[in-house]
Amino acid sequence: MFDLPKAELRYRTTPKNRQVAIILAFAGMIIPVAGFHKFYLGQPVWGIVYILLSWTPIPHIASAIEAVWYLTQDSTHFDSNFNSLTPHISAPTILSHPMTTVAESIRELDKLRADGLISEYEFEQKRRQWLDRV
Repeated sequence: MFDLPKAELRYRTTPKNRQVAIILAFAGMIIPVAGFHKFYLGQPVWGIVYILLSWTPIPHIASAIEAVWYLTQDSTHFDSNFNSLTPHISAPTILSHPMTTVAESIRELDKLRADGLISEYEFEQKRRQWLDRV
């Protein structure tokens, strides 16, 4: 398994605070440079896009919309988007065992189908999506 450096692992597992994200997004409306909330939430590419477009009103309006979005969603929804409990898997790990991952996923889908939690149609759609990844 491919190991991440401790500093990178700590960065990826640090929980993000919803209030800080809201404050940074609202600040993006007021200050001349927008996008700091994107860096805080672990989306540096979007942060750079916001900074590069800061001379236009686009990132300032987007920051306002995102601030309201963060404000209106509950903590559970915010955590599922930005504080994922699933580990970040690097590309070498995925490429070294693609068939194992696909097989395990299809087995879990089959269990959901057997338990009646998903329909036959949903099972077939997801199964095809997983097989297309190989």
